[in-house]
Amino acid sequence: MSELNPAQARIFKTGTVRIVEDDSMRELSNEEVRNLLKPTYPEIANATIREVTTSEEQTVVEFLPQPGRKG
Repeated sequence: MSELNPAQARIFKTGTVRIVEDDSMRELSNEEVRNLLKPTYPEIANATIREVTTSEEQTVVEFLPQPGRKG
């Protein structure tokens, strides 16, 4: 099993939750990761995906929930 370099592993954020990519997620696209996480975090189903690279070359993928209607 290969070890991930933390500077290369993507970080997925939804709200205050941070999920660090592991080997099972490395080959997945952002949309595929969204589908994987939807059962646990239903708010990301219709969220906007924003991908940024920090100054330390860390990729952060944020799921920004869309405001919804009640009722």
